[in-house]
Amino acid sequence: MISKKHIIDRFISYVTIDTESDPNSTTTPSTKKQWNLAHKLVEELKAIGMEDITIDQNAYIMATLPSNIDQVVPTIGFISHFDTTPDFTGANVNPQIIETYDGKDIILNQEENIILSPDYFEDLKQYKGQTLITTDGTTLLGADDKAGIAEIISAMEYLIQHPEIQHGKIRIGFTPDEEIGRGAHKFDVKKFGADWAYTMDGSQIGELEYENFNAAGAVVSVKGKIVHPGYAKDKMINSMYIAQDFINSLPRLETPEHTSDREGFFHLHSIHGDVENTKLEYIIRDHHKEHFEARKEVMIKLAAELNTQYGKDIVSVEITDQYYNMKEKVTPVMHIVDIAENAMKTIGIRPLIKPIRGGTDGSQLSYMGLPCPNIFAGGHNFHGRYEYVPVESMIKAVEVIVKIAELTTKYKN
Repeated sequence: MISKKHIIDRFISYVTIDTESDPNSTTTPSTKKQWNLAHKLVEELKAIGMEDITIDQNAYIMATLPSNIDQVVPTIGFISHFDTTPDFTGANVNPQIIETYDGKDIILNQEENIILSPDYFEDLKQYKGQTLITTDGTTLLGADDKAGIAEIISAMEYLIQHPEIQHGKIRIGFTPDEEIGRGAHKFDVKKFGADWAYTMDGSQIGELEYENFNAAGAVVSVKGKIVHPGYAKDKMINSMYIAQDFINSLPRLETPEHTSDREGFFHLHSIHGDVENTKLEYIIRDHHKEHFEARKEVMIKLAAELNTQYGKDIVSVEITDQYYNMKEKVTPVMHIVDIAENAMKTIGIRPLIKPIRGGTDGSQLSYMGLPCPNIFAGGHNFHGRYEYVPVESMIKAVEVIVKIAELTTKYKN
């Protein structure tokens, strides 16, 4: 399989290019700087020998590895995104390579005393003796999802260099703006032309996911009335206090920091306010559709109750659905999950089949007609300064892609 140095060099060449997306932009991609990596990827695909390489006006990249067998087998795809989250800076990424990790604290930044510790991040313990790539403590790393891109391109390169490995037609796709929920919005499923695909966008080694949250965003607007505080009795309405009532009336333990597995939540991620106007921004998440709908109804009823209490329309709620649980679309074609599971087992990986506590391009693509489970890319602690990826996990992800391609040739419709 590929060498450590080869995939390290490829991965680092990606993460040192800033591709942060912008939720406030109306363009696609949402930031011009995403084009810098997109164009690089196109040239790299040409260099390794991929065919039918395209990049459209929105920076969606597609390419083909033609079948090397005579019989007709399903066309499969592998997809990753090249943007990074706007939640934490991805500019001036300075990766650190930790050879033969000793299982102890990793000092990411001596000056600022930023430490990646296995006492806090227990997953680190399973990678003792391996090679880790970390941040320098001041930026994110970008393994979400540049690790996935490095793995897909490396797998295609390996298959091209080893024509003795049988495979059908393989399509690959790289997307912008996944981190702001738009990665699949302009993805041309018909043009992609795959029977099914896999996003390489999971976390730790072994992850295989075909369930994700149902997701919505909610904006709660509270109107107040400003009056000189010296003469405010029975006149002033402070929107911030009413907003606080709304926050405190939602179930306190149904938040991200108190939930796990298939438990849903309300997540308040932004507050902006003064006496006259306060805006609360929430995300609503639940794996179960009926619970998801119930959560939305809770917020609507709570606003109505507060309006009744204050005798006027002070609180309004605007809810927008974002994506849905892909399980509904993948379950009828479970053989695509079985193939990925068998691929992992064949190369000695214990599959970790579990629900995603989030979403991927695959959730939206599944509803667009392209069933698309999610496979590990290897990284941990995404979207922050403590992000890291074990190189050995990336190499194993390459092996999984290659093995899926090989096993698909044995699939019978």
